[in-house]
Amino acid sequence: MFKNLSERLTGIFDKLKSRGSLTETDVDLALREVRVALLEADVSLEVVKEFLEKAKKKAIGSKIVKSISPSQMVIKIVNDTLKEILGNKEEPINLKVTPPVIILMVGLQGSGKTTTSAKIAKKLKDKDKKKVLMSSLDVQRPAAQEQLATLGKQVDVSTVEIIKGEKPVKIADRSLEQAKKEGFDVLILDTAGRLQIDDELMTEVEDVSKAVNPSEILLVSDAMIGQESVNVAKEFNNKLKLTGIILTRLDGDARGGAALSMRSVTGCPIKLIGIGEKMEAIEVFHPDRIANRILGMGDVVSLVEEASETIKKEDAEKLDKKIKDGQFSLDDLSKQLGQMKKLGGIKGILSKLPGASKIQDQMNKSNIDDKVILKQQAIISSMTVEEKNNHKIIHASRKKRIASGSGTSVQEVNKLLKQYHTMLKMMKKYGNMDKKTLMRQGFGNMLPPGLQ
Repeated sequence: MFKNLSERLTGIFDKLKSRGSLTETDVDLALREVRVALLEADVSLEVVKEFLEKAKKKAIGSKIVKSISPSQMVIKIVNDTLKEILGNKEEPINLKVTPPVIILMVGLQGSGKTTTSAKIAKKLKDKDKKKVLMSSLDVQRPAAQEQLATLGKQVDVSTVEIIKGEKPVKIADRSLEQAKKEGFDVLILDTAGRLQIDDELMTEVEDVSKAVNPSEILLVSDAMIGQESVNVAKEFNNKLKLTGIILTRLDGDARGGAALSMRSVTGCPIKLIGIGEKMEAIEVFHPDRIANRILGMGDVVSLVEEASETIKKEDAEKLDKKIKDGQFSLDDLSKQLGQMKKLGGIKGILSKLPGASKIQDQMNKSNIDDKVILKQQAIISSMTVEEKNNHKIIHASRKKRIASGSGTSVQEVNKLLKQYHTMLKMMKKYGNMDKKTLMRQGFGNMLPPGLQ
């Protein structure tokens, strides 16, 4: 996400840091480079102009703070302007209305509406403890209604019964009646999409909207189609008065220009972003955190939040006790590698750390990816219970057997054991430290060989 833009901006700021002081000309040149970087990232021209006007105004009106360098001042100005363009604060789905909260999902075909509907349903069920009902109004695409029903079973969310031949408005009315009767907190209506905007599509969603009066009308848009997604958003907003936008496939969009353009061009907040294929891969759009990621400052807050949601408190306490008692086994290491996968793997974790683009370049040069985790887990799985609990007995013949059983080499088994030995030394040394300090000091040793 935003990889190209982040790399360009980081490069610009690196040049500024090498100078002792900055003149007004230096700032102008830097902002000119920022302009080019934004345009290359597929940000719309009108948004780039607005961005530069706001940034220059901030630069002229800023007081020089003695405790920070002029280059840091420029970074702060760009950061503040980015946050302003993106919306300043997060705006999650509004649940503070009389239930059922009706969410109308709209967008073009292929934007990911149906999958996103299921992701939202799961998020509302698991995190907000809401009783959710989903209903497909898509009578155009073959098996679209069956797809939502299948996803409903997958995320353990109820779906409205399919009645063949029923029209979208009738389905919406029946769904609302069921939601009220059965005490559902939220009703998600997944409308039909088209390959492009047409009058039939707009009339259909307008009729549904008038029939059920939704609390939220959310446009699901594919970030990968760039500026076209902004044009789509304009059209839908003119007809339906959108309450928010959901950007999908942001994990695959290296440029990210659509996200920077959407809010400014439509006036609609980006409420959620899709960051992967898994049902958990959707998160609230935080403008300040996204601005930090774009500027290469990372997003540690989101990483900590994801970790707290993924790791059970009792498991963390057990692990903490094992570490302090010096009983951290290879089996425990395998479980920790599994937690890394749940947090999005090596790249998912590193993408939220400061200087992510530089670390990822190092990873690419070293040919390190998430396959390393799978290999390491395979190696540990090929060990006996005794070997997992007592690594000291793993000598040459056992290493050969483990390598053969895991489809790896003896050298890779040795690398894993070396990494494990390093972790044990670190844990022994910092056994009496608090958890936060331990995580901070020890994270480097959790990474695969080559990134330590």
